[in-house]
Amino acid sequence: MHHVCVVLLSIMFAVWPATGPPVPDRWRSWPVTRVFPAAVPGISPSGARVTYLLTGVAPEAPCRSAFHPGALPARPACVTALRATYADSTSTFVATVGIAVLTGFGEPAVSGVSRPPTVRPVAFPGGPAERFGELQYVTGVVIGSHERYLVATAAGHADGRPYRPGDRADSRLRGIARQLAFELHRGLTG
Repeated sequence: MHHVCVVLLSIMFAVWPATGPPVPDRWRSWPVTRVFPAAVPGISPSGARVTYLLTGVAPEAPCRSAFHPGALPARPACVTALRATYADSTSTFVATVGIAVLTGFGEPAVSGVSRPPTVRPVAFPGGPAERFGELQYVTGVVIGSHERYLVATAAGHADGRPYRPGDRADSRLRGIARQLAFELHRGLTG
C-alpha cells in the first residue's frame, strides 16, 4: 500500500502544474506589476514609515544602455535590463531600480561608494521623477545573489537638484536605494 501511495504522489506531482515559474523565468513570466509593484513599503531618510510609489516602467533595454560601465560583472552575460522609477509618498526622493537578467549567477562588480556605477536613471514626465537623470542621481547600490538577477538602484532628489560631492543626504539616500533594491530583489527571487 505504501508503494502505491508513493507512486500516486509521484504521478500527481509530475502532472500537477508547479505553483509558479522557476526563479530564472519570472522576469518574463510574471506581469510587470508583479516585478515592479505599484507600492513598496519602506522607511524614509527621517525614519518615518513611507511608501515608495511607482512613477513609471521603462521599456526593456539592452544592458549596456541601461547600466553604467562597471556596474555589472563581466561574466555571466547580461541578457536584458528592466527598469522602473519610484518616488516616496511625499515626492521628495526618487530612485530608479534596474534588474539585470543574467545568463548565470552573478555578484555585483562594485558597491558601497558614494556615487557608484549603477543603473542609469529614468525620468517620467508629469510627476516627481520628471527631472531625474544622470546629473541628479546622488548614490546607489548594486546587489546580487545566487539567482540570475542583479538589482541596482540610483537615488536622488525629486526637485531636480544636481549631484554635489559631499552632499549630506548621501547616507540617507543610500538607505532608500538599498531598501528598494532589497525589496524588489526579494520579491523576484523569494
